[in-house]
Amino acid sequence: MAELAYRESLVKAGLDKSQASIYEAMVKIGPSPASDIARAAGIGRPLSYKVLEELIALGLAEKKEKPGKVARFSAAHPLKLKEIVEKRLEKASGARTALEGVIGRLTSDFNLQSGKPGVRFFEGPGGIRECISDALTSKTDIYSYVDIAAIEKHIPDISREFAKARQKLGLKKKNIGIDTPENRAEIEGYYTDVTEERLIPWSTAEFGTVMQIYDSKISYMTLGEQMIGVIVADPHIYEMHKSLFEFTWNDPRAYAPQASAGRSDGGSSTMSQVSTP
Repeated sequence: MAELAYRESLVKAGLDKSQASIYEAMVKIGPSPASDIARAAGIGRPLSYKVLEELIALGLAEKKEKPGKVARFSAAHPLKLKEIVEKRLEKASGARTALEGVIGRLTSDFNLQSGKPGVRFFEGPGGIRECISDALTSKTDIYSYVDIAAIEKHIPDISREFAKARQKLGLKKKNIGIDTPENRAEIEGYYTDVTEERLIPWSTAEFGTVMQIYDSKISYMTLGEQMIGVIVADPHIYEMHKSLFEFTWNDPRAYAPQASAGRSDGGSSTMSQVSTP
C-alpha cells in the first residue's frame, strides 16, 4: 500500500476519499491493473472498479484494453483537477446568481404559507445597496420612510441607482420624510413618474434611517459611519407597518409637492444630487 500524502487536499478539492485514494495511487504507481491500484490505495477490489469508472467519467482516469490482456488504468494529468475545480466554481457562481434572483420571492412565498418570519442582515455600503435593491423584485408598490439628509450624505449614488432601476421597471414608490425647507426643495421634480412624496411635521429633522415596506417585507437601514440593514419577511409585521404608513400618508398636515415632470437624472429643482431612493 502506497503512502497517500495528498488525499486530504484532493478531498478538499472535491473528490471523495475513495476517489482521492485511487487517483493518488494511480499517480504514484503509473498505468496498472485495477487490482494493483486497489492494493496501493488500500481499497477493496470491488469498490475500486466502481471508483475507477467514476474517475473516468470525471476525466481524471483513462482505461486501456488490449486483446487477451488485463485492462490497465492510468491517472489523467493533475492539471485536469484544476480544470474540474474551476468548472465547479463557475457552476457554483452561476447557481448563486440564479438563486439571488429568486430568493426574495421564494422567501416571501414561503413566509406567507408557513407563517414563519425570515430575517436577513447586511453591513456596509455594499450591504445597504443589496438591502435596498431587494425591493426591486416587489410585486407591490413600495412604501418608505426616508431621512433625506442622511441619504444625501451617505448613499446618494446608491439612491440614484435604485431610483433609475425603479423607473426602468415601472416600480412605484411612496416616500414619507420630515418637513423642512431643504427637504421641500429636494423632492421637487424627483422621478415623479414612479415616485410620490409627502413631508410631515416632526420634532426632529433627522433620524438617520430608511425603512421600506413592500411585498410582505420590511427593510430597515441605519445610515452613518456604521451602516446596517435588516430585512424582515413576515406578513403580519408587513400589514401593521403598511397600515401605519397609509394612516401617516393621509395626515392632513402633510406637505405634497406640486406635480411636475420626473427628471431622468434624479435631480431636484435646487439641488444636484438625488435625495430619496
